[in-house]
Amino acid sequence: MAADTFDAIVIGGGHNGLIAAAYLARAGRKVLVLERRPLVGGACVTEEVFPGYRVSTASYVVSLLRPEIIRDLGLKERGYEVIVRDPSSFSPYPGGRYLFFWRDADKTRAEISKFSERDAAQFADYERHLEELAELVEPLLRMPPIDPASRRWRDLWRLARLGLRMRKRSAELIRLSSLSVADYLDRWFESEELKVRLATDGVIGALAGPYTPGTAYVLFHHVMGQTEGQRGVWGYVRGGMGTISESIADYVRAKGGTIETEADVARIVVKGERAEGVLLRDGREFQAKAVLSNADPKRTFLQLFDPLDLPEELVDDVRRLRMASGSVKINIAASGLPNFHAYPGTKAGPQHQGTIHLCPSLDYMEDAFEDAKRGRPSKKPVVEMCIPSVVDPSLAPDGKHLISLFVQYAPYKLADGKQWDDAAERNFANSVFAVIREYVTNWDEIVDEYQILTPKGIEDRFGMTGGNIFHGEMTLDQLLFMRPFPTCARYGTPIKDFYLCGSGVHPGGGVLGTPGYLAAKAALRKSL
Repeated sequence: MAADTFDAIVIGGGHNGLIAAAYLARAGRKVLVLERRPLVGGACVTEEVFPGYRVSTASYVVSLLRPEIIRDLGLKERGYEVIVRDPSSFSPYPGGRYLFFWRDADKTRAEISKFSERDAAQFADYERHLEELAELVEPLLRMPPIDPASRRWRDLWRLARLGLRMRKRSAELIRLSSLSVADYLDRWFESEELKVRLATDGVIGALAGPYTPGTAYVLFHHVMGQTEGQRGVWGYVRGGMGTISESIADYVRAKGGTIETEADVARIVVKGERAEGVLLRDGREFQAKAVLSNADPKRTFLQLFDPLDLPEELVDDVRRLRMASGSVKINIAASGLPNFHAYPGTKAGPQHQGTIHLCPSLDYMEDAFEDAKRGRPSKKPVVEMCIPSVVDPSLAPDGKHLISLFVQYAPYKLADGKQWDDAAERNFANSVFAVIREYVTNWDEIVDEYQILTPKGIEDRFGMTGGNIFHGEMTLDQLLFMRPFPTCARYGTPIKDFYLCGSGVHPGGGVLGTPGYLAAKAALRKSL
């Protein structure tokens, strides 16, 4: 029986894969999206983990999703709505002190002045400085990476324009790309409480500590986005993160695209050094003029291709990719709200609305990393808590709450040959809860049940190699024209008519959407 034929096949219905499909369908191409799981979205999903709860199982806040993608695909008209949090964060510290970040700059400066008058005065300059750098770099997020070794006149012209644009800030951009987040923040502030509050954005999602070189860029990456026109602001998506994916999928279908779930791709079919289709595990085969993969580069090349179809140099590059992760996601069904020592109250208040940072110092954070670096789950983990049901009651049954914990650090591979099993997961959850009890008086009374996803659990559930939420470490040697490596950095690959469209290519991880958008543009230009 002849295989069904499409213009393009997209492997993986994560947000980037769906965005690639949306732009291909928008251009009038016949598109098929194949998703292994029963629902689309990849790690950008809403699931009923507990009866009556709508859980953003993996990704849980949004800021980086490009405004032009939101506009082009009409996502707001299709149900996408961001709830801006005010305050954006609450950081309690030992001894009863706390720090709020508000949307009102004067209120935030007043909070910082409790710890340092100098830092309070300096904070506006710090935010303005990062915003100016973000505006300078932002065009790079909308275009394919420029290879400085290229001899094409268009690349040379773009490189020259970019050099002129950035010449006055080149030293600062080099610092951001190479310094540790601790060293970078030391250049600005003296208060430990403020520095550790900001430093979490430099280590989140990475197996790196605050003193690890390159983590300053991860912080910068997290302030590149905007919510409702305000840069660096993160919000909740009404109905959960799956609303993003479902709204994009709705666009794909409206443009005539086909999306199949529970469609597990076994192999990418290559003939004559060209990708011409895919074979599913159920035996079905589909053909296409172009094939795009939303899976991470290691999973794509090492699991979906016959090794004989790949150049040896490509396989070597893939094997060298660093995919380490130290992140754990814990989702909790709760019967009430946490009562904080530093800011008491079990009725919804400002302490419950934004991200709650439980980490007293940079040294504490570094100690937590040192454990994981040696293959041990952190004895004293770093905890970020969110309670989205406070501002979106639709996420939990009446009188209940949904609590999300994003935790650093737990290694993918445990030392001494140990494995992640139920007992190991339970032990780590207990370590996390022990930290929370230092700040919260009623934790044991409000936790009804929980789900824990270690790096191994993230890999098994979402197909992210090593549990790395960025599809590869966000370090200087794995960014721009080197992401994931030079031969695949511009979305095309040495396999003709085969493209990468996930977070493993420029500009990287997070619910950003640009990798899918730019990969679709590349496929349209070269294959379709």
